[in-house]
Amino acid sequence: MMDQAEGLRKMIQQTESRPAARVITVTSGKGGVGKSSISINLAIQLSRLGKRVVVFDADFGLANIEVMLGIRPQFNMADLMFRGKELKDIVTPGPENISFISGGSGIQELARMNRDQVMYLTRKLAELDAYADVIIIDTGAGISDNVLEFVVSSSEVLLIATPEPTSITDAYALLKALNRKKEFSKTNTTIKMISNRVRSKEEGEHLYEKMSIVVQKFLNIPLEYLGAVPLDEQIAKAVMRQKPISVTHPDAPSAKAIKEITEKLMKIEKEQEKRGISQFFSNLIRSKMSKANK
Repeated sequence: MMDQAEGLRKMIQQTESRPAARVITVTSGKGGVGKSSISINLAIQLSRLGKRVVVFDADFGLANIEVMLGIRPQFNMADLMFRGKELKDIVTPGPENISFISGGSGIQELARMNRDQVMYLTRKLAELDAYADVIIIDTGAGISDNVLEFVVSSSEVLLIATPEPTSITDAYALLKALNRKKEFSKTNTTIKMISNRVRSKEEGEHLYEKMSIVVQKFLNIPLEYLGAVPLDEQIAKAVMRQKPISVTHPDAPSAKAIKEITEKLMKIEKEQEKRGISQFFSNLIRSKMSKANK
């Protein structure tokens, strides 16, 4: 285990001279709050601002990204890990110059890899830092170990919540579970909240304030606010058509709101440390292996 950890550190040091992508992890306390829709539309808005964007679908069970885009990838991360495929083979083109990667069963296999497989995967994923400016990790829903491991490995997290009581309590439960993880660093992780499906900007701000007060009091985790996305019937129609709202109705209230949030993210880009995807996955693999060896 120590040899493997040391090997990972050396691998990261060797790739530090390469350009590092900005890795943004999008999560929520429960399913059905519009997390994947926001991930896709953020990617499109970032692409329109000239960024090269890859969305990593980390929900190995549901594969929401490919369903919402209506595009079935030929290969996924398991093919890169075990079947000799190259990074370019598992990157699937999407609308408006964005791309996505399906995690597939590869996410489950991370903890079971041997040293050579770990080194190979880290080296291959390091290529993604040169391929993309921004990598959006769309986690699974809920507070499973898989979700928590992805979030704890991240330096920049977007937390999606809606005004539904279950969404609020589950979002808090996710942060509470995250806070219990010894690998979680409050100083090295920024968590930004997006209020989704709100009836007004005021409702979005009120939702954030309610969450922020409780999180600060009981968990002592700083929670920033990125903005609100309004309840918009056009989104449901876009999802049914398997087309992002930013493409089908760029002037819809929700699309405009996501554009504003994207511009806000871009303004704080220089403040955000870019660690790159190889650093992210080395953290993730260490977390999974540590758990597997308990």
